[in-house]
Amino acid sequence: MASQSGVSPRIAIVGSGFAGIGMAIRLRRMGIDSFTIYEAADDLGGTWRDNAYPGAACDIPSHLYSFSFEPNPHWTRAFAPQCDILDYLRHCANKYDVERFISYRSRVLAARFDEARRIWHIEIAREGTTIEVEADLLIAANGPLSRPALPDLAGIDRFEGALFHSARWDHGYALDRKRVGVIGTGASSIQFVPQIQPRVAQLSVFQRTAPWIMPHRDHAISERMRALYRRVPLAQRIARTAAYWQHESRALGFVVDRRLLKRPTRFAREYLARKVKDPALRAKLTPDYLLGCKRVLLSSDFYPAISQPNAELVTDAISEVVADGIVTADGTHRALDAIICGTGFQVNDVDPPFRVTGAGGADLGEAWRRDGPEAYLGASIAGFPNLFLIVGPNTGLGHNSMVYMIESQVRYIADCIRALQRSGAHTMSVRPDVQRAYNARIQQMFGRTVWQSGCHSWYQTQRGKNTALWPGFTFDFRRRTRRVRERDYEFGR
Repeated sequence: MASQSGVSPRIAIVGSGFAGIGMAIRLRRMGIDSFTIYEAADDLGGTWRDNAYPGAACDIPSHLYSFSFEPNPHWTRAFAPQCDILDYLRHCANKYDVERFISYRSRVLAARFDEARRIWHIEIAREGTTIEVEADLLIAANGPLSRPALPDLAGIDRFEGALFHSARWDHGYALDRKRVGVIGTGASSIQFVPQIQPRVAQLSVFQRTAPWIMPHRDHAISERMRALYRRVPLAQRIARTAAYWQHESRALGFVVDRRLLKRPTRFAREYLARKVKDPALRAKLTPDYLLGCKRVLLSSDFYPAISQPNAELVTDAISEVVADGIVTADGTHRALDAIICGTGFQVNDVDPPFRVTGAGGADLGEAWRRDGPEAYLGASIAGFPNLFLIVGPNTGLGHNSMVYMIESQVRYIADCIRALQRSGAHTMSVRPDVQRAYNARIQQMFGRTVWQSGCHSWYQTQRGKNTALWPGFTFDFRRRTRRVRERDYEFGR
């Protein structure tokens, strides 16, 4: 990386969601235009492009789920729907002139570090052909929630009706008056189930674990308030700050003292009792683990929807999928016209989204399958020079805005680039001992948290190692990522 001569590094960014767009904007502010965003789809937006199912919306307040440097006074709801968030990302890409750097329909298949030349060779599938590009730095901004996870069920490939994942919603299929099965009761299902329940003839929702659900405090933002935010930006900054600290305070019960969860647990139980009068159904919907061990969900219409005469909650395990429906462990056969999988994403115990080969032929997928995904500050991986991640291992949240974490990592990676430029080095790679010590400390921190209280979730590997969440306060993560500590890295000149 010939930084001392003033030549900008060639940078490849993978993904055009919040992380990719945010990184691109930061690079342009640094005066770096020598980058390309490789996007597999034909539009930007990441998860907010893909998750376009009925009722899709954010469960973090709109003012907080946006870039700090680009407040949006035009939000129409307290919790923005998917289409509004996608429009916001398009606005940011246009305003900061980064869309012209996006190479659409360009799926990254593999990346290999060339030690002799100190560059990355990146293999890309584009319009039926495979090409190879070179980059000095590779920034993976495609995030962990980009690959839908279909359930591993016997016979699922033999189902003759409509079958799709919530993140790949088939908008061309008419659900009206159909017999529909929904697998899963996670964050996506509780949003789309109330939307489709009035339309279908029969709705069978297959639940493995009951989620904790709180009422959703969504509401319209009046034109008067929007006008105030436009005229007085400080008012929106105050609203954002208030929302941040309100959500950050929830971490007290998650990471400091579980006894603080008693009051919200009682509130959630009372909310369930008010909304679901049938004691048998209420028992099925009552979680058997501590609140917060799995993600707490927000909905004011899921309980009423699942209580309707045309809906049923099935808690018997699925035995197999047959040509015309689903058979559960008790032998019951439910005939279905469509099956919708609200089964989340491939996060743990899987390879990275594309094959990555580092120094000495190190295989990132092999390392992650063996030890679980690990990185330093969720951004750097020992043995993989000039590779940076955004929303890497142990950066996810169960209580606050991921955009805050993304901005923290973008700032950190930008400082890494500046460190390279200052040093005149070609490469930087986090020291293995630093990464080991950091991850040992992270796992130690989990010991006192609610996420290690006994339940199993997608946050964890099959061995029970939590590789998804940040086990602390977001302001602490920002403090740690405010400046790169050059002694944590090995620089290659």
